[in-house]
Amino acid sequence: MFDSLSDRLGASLKKIRGQGRITEDNIKETLREVRMALLEADVALPVVREFINSVKERAMGQDVLRSLTPGQVFVKIVNDELTRLMGEANDALDLNHQPPVVVLMAGLQGAGKTTSVAKLARFLKERHKKSVMVVSADVYRPAAIQQLKTLAAEVDAKFFASESSQQPVEIARNALAQAKKEYVDVLIVDTAGRLHIDADMMSEIQAIHAAISPSETLFTVDSMTGQDAANTAQAFNEALPLTGVILTKTDGDARGGAALSIRHITGKPIKFLGVGEKTTALEPFHPDRLVSRILGMGDVLSLVEEAQRNIDTESAEKLAGKLKSGKNFDLEDFREQLRQMGKMGGIGALMDKLPGMGQIPDAVKQQANDGQLRKMEAMIDSMTVKERRRPDIIKGSRKKRIAAGSGTQIQDVNRLLKQFTQMQKMMKKMGQKGGMAKLMRSMGGKLPMGGGGLPF
Repeated sequence: MFDSLSDRLGASLKKIRGQGRITEDNIKETLREVRMALLEADVALPVVREFINSVKERAMGQDVLRSLTPGQVFVKIVNDELTRLMGEANDALDLNHQPPVVVLMAGLQGAGKTTSVAKLARFLKERHKKSVMVVSADVYRPAAIQQLKTLAAEVDAKFFASESSQQPVEIARNALAQAKKEYVDVLIVDTAGRLHIDADMMSEIQAIHAAISPSETLFTVDSMTGQDAANTAQAFNEALPLTGVILTKTDGDARGGAALSIRHITGKPIKFLGVGEKTTALEPFHPDRLVSRILGMGDVLSLVEEAQRNIDTESAEKLAGKLKSGKNFDLEDFREQLRQMGKMGGIGALMDKLPGMGQIPDAVKQQANDGQLRKMEAMIDSMTVKERRRPDIIKGSRKKRIAAGSGTQIQDVNRLLKQFTQMQKMMKKMGQKGGMAKLMRSMGGKLPMGGGGLPF
């Protein structure tokens, strides 16, 4: 997400960052480029106008003009204004009500609403330790109820059965009554979507809203529709008291116009981003962290939180103990590291959050993909236990067998062994006394891109 906007803004701000002084002329030129970057990202024109005016007003202030590093101050202003545009801070779900807390999901057909119900159920169970029930009041789309039933089983949420012959309001009421009986913490109600906004759709969802009085009414919208997403959200907001927005399919949206427009146009916060197809692919929306990513400064805080949730601390401690005792890092350990990386969303998700990724050549980024991770894991799986523990014995005939068993080429096996050797050297340094400091010195404080730790 935001790839094209990030590239354009990065190029524009780089020019002014190095200026010894800021003048109206060089600010004017930079703002023109920033304006074009935002419009190309499909940000709504009124939003662009307000943003540019706010930045210009602050940039021409005396504090900036007198600063010893005016270019850096200008970048800080852009950072602050982008953050303000998207809502300052994360707006969490309001769960402080007598259970069951009811969450009503609205949206057009094809926006990923039903999948978002399952993602949200999983999020509430895993991060908030809530018991969750889901129900489908979509009696129009074939197999909508069955789809939610399947997804509920996947995320281990309770499913309230409904039938297409029932009335949506009746389904919602019955589900709420059952949720109370079972002492469920949160009830999520999925509603019908349409290909476009119509009077029947609005009157139906208004009736459901009146019947169950939800604490949260979330509008699910496809980010790839750009500023149209913001306009659709506004139309829904006029008919329903929305409390927030879930922006879906952001992993396929390189522009990001919807994220920058929705808050300004609707006045409602984006609460979550759908960042993939899996039920784990839902992230709370943090405007400040997202702006940091847009401006190429990464999102280390989210990366740390992801690591805390997904990294197996027990296996990490075992590896640390093994290294301290002087034992070698082997291919079984390497495979475990690859699996841990997969749990954190894969290479793409990691790269998106690491600072300075905008400086990495596209050719390197393209090589760094999750398919490469899976290929490496397949090659290690094709080895014997002895080969994984003693990689030095892997020669000609063994390489040929491993390649055949994993559906790869001998050169792929050679590349894996080379990358493993580099990783092994790093791990050896880390196992020595003062190893981490020595390692960082030898790397010059840089991440081991391409030549070491990450398997690109």
